[in-house]
Amino acid sequence: MSTTPARPATAATSARHTTDSTPGPADPPRRWALRTRSRAGKQHARKHHQGPRNLTAAALFLLPALALIVILRLVPVIQAVTDATHSSLPGSALAPQWVGLDNFTALWHSETFWTSVQQTLLFNVIVNPLQVAIALGLAVLLTQNLPASGLWRTLIFLPAAVPMTGSAVVWGIALRPDGPANALLGSVGIDPQPFLTSPHQVVASLVLIASWIGVGYWMIFLIAGLNDIPQVYYEAAKVDGAGPLRRFWSITLPQLKRPLLFVLVADTVSNFVLFAPMQILTNGGPEQKSNFLMYDIFHNSFELADPHTAAAELLVLLGLMIVIVAVQFRLLGEAED
Repeated sequence: MSTTPARPATAATSARHTTDSTPGPADPPRRWALRTRSRAGKQHARKHHQGPRNLTAAALFLLPALALIVILRLVPVIQAVTDATHSSLPGSALAPQWVGLDNFTALWHSETFWTSVQQTLLFNVIVNPLQVAIALGLAVLLTQNLPASGLWRTLIFLPAAVPMTGSAVVWGIALRPDGPANALLGSVGIDPQPFLTSPHQVVASLVLIASWIGVGYWMIFLIAGLNDIPQVYYEAAKVDGAGPLRRFWSITLPQLKRPLLFVLVADTVSNFVLFAPMQILTNGGPEQKSNFLMYDIFHNSFELADPHTAAAELLVLLGLMIVIVAVQFRLLGEAED
């Protein structure tokens, strides 16, 4: 009986063995380990080479936003600090002189400044919770599958789409002594009200105007937050017998903490820098009851030609907003935890 001699390994056979990813009879473990280590080294070098390229691309994409932040945020703050620590005579051609904290000391002893702070805080204590509460109530109502809910959302949001100056002019006409508001009150037997010309009613009138403008805007954010709450939570609560109020307190509010925090903080900042209604309708009066900090800054800078006092007052307003917003974050953050 003849036997077939063993066929010698050819080049193709050796190549097939060398391309395997696992060690075999023709591929010793040491050679396979070296080849695997070489491939890993090449992949690492390729990733290391791509790292700087990715960072460069990310920096180029971020550069426009960072430039805008520096130009529109940091540079004005630095300029305000510089102006607040210098002083000059109105209309003087001489360079401003370094005065340190003298402008802040003058504000501390200014009765007008403290009236502005008091009226600003009073306005915000009233308007911020009121706007958020009304916006939340409307958002909850308009997510209940009511007829024509889309139309109602549009109508409520519409004042936010109108420029604030236009809304201020319209409300100025409506609240005149012979305007539509007093005509409506007269039709039900109520005497005409002074509204914007009364030191006792001007803050309430400005709260009405600010809420007319802001409620619809903040409502949209809260509607988006409500739509993100899984409906299975409400269905489970109904099965357990929870009523509407129980579902609102136990499901809606806890799940809406983050949108509520955003709306409250943004609304606070927006109302602290509210300016157009006072400039158009009241000029800080009557009896300085609408002389809020933002209007007083404008008054000092452009009407009294004293940008240094205005800059000091601006920094006080900025610090006041930061403190209040930090307290809001702390309280709502603890509630969320």
